[in-house]
Amino acid sequence: MKARQTGAALLAAMLTVTLVASLAAAALWQQWRSIEVESAERARQQSLWVLTGALDWARLILREDARSGGADHLAEPWAIPLAEARMSTFLSADQSTSVDNDNTMLQAFLSGGISDLQARMNVRNLVDDSNKLSEPDLKAFAKLFQQLGLQPAEVTLIATNLRLALDSGSAAAPDTAPLMPQRTRQLGWLGLSGRSLEALMPHITLLPVRTPLNINTASPIVMYASVPSMDLAQAQQLASARQVTHFRTLADASKILGEGAGQLNETQHSVNSRFFEVRGRLRLDQTIVEESSVVQRDGIVVKTLWREH
Repeated sequence: MKARQTGAALLAAMLTVTLVASLAAAALWQQWRSIEVESAERARQQSLWVLTGALDWARLILREDARSGGADHLAEPWAIPLAEARMSTFLSADQSTSVDNDNTMLQAFLSGGISDLQARMNVRNLVDDSNKLSEPDLKAFAKLFQQLGLQPAEVTLIATNLRLALDSGSAAAPDTAPLMPQRTRQLGWLGLSGRSLEALMPHITLLPVRTPLNINTASPIVMYASVPSMDLAQAQQLASARQVTHFRTLADASKILGEGAGQLNETQHSVNSRFFEVRGRLRLDQTIVEESSVVQRDGIVVKTLWREH
């Protein structure tokens, strides 16, 4: 009887120790998890603040570029990308800032760049200001689709749905009108297939208003598509010529095109831009935060239209 009582007491003690160890392990794990979540959230918030500062710096560069005037081209300071650099590089350059080697933000690496959105074909151009399909832009997009091996029939589909989406606020709009996309990747709402969207992403954009194509920054394939009589060799010739000297006016580009000069017009082409994309990437330990913003520049006023990260 005594041996049984001793065995039961030993078993109870072992169960108690096991229970206490389990509870302690659970509490320790919960504490570790809370610390990790708090650290990750703190790193994310710090990263977002740094990227906000980077966006403000990009807006300052674009504003100063507007003060200097002239055409927008790829040799300007805003067009030079920022290669990945340690944050301490920027802080050490500021004499008023003391660099603390223990600061975790000094172990962060920042990179990014500014790109001209008017270097791409604007899907919004498919519908003119009177809410009718724009024939010149329909032909330009059809030419781009054909060059990329896509179905040109999709151009009419997305143009028709875009017109319905723009007219969705009126009483005469049908209930089946699609939602108006706000981002380029949302063009599937207008009926664009996923395969076509992936192929078109480097060449198209979606801006809130109709915009001309900047021939100083557009790729050869986009310039080729924007002019009905232009062939790809002429587009390559334009791209090579602007590397030597950027086009200050459309007339400068017209001299290169020769007989195709009449196809360049101020409605569809320009040497200036108003819309830009600002990309930022911050790497902090194992955390990577990427942000993309679209800004609109009117004169020296540069405002942010949207941000996503």
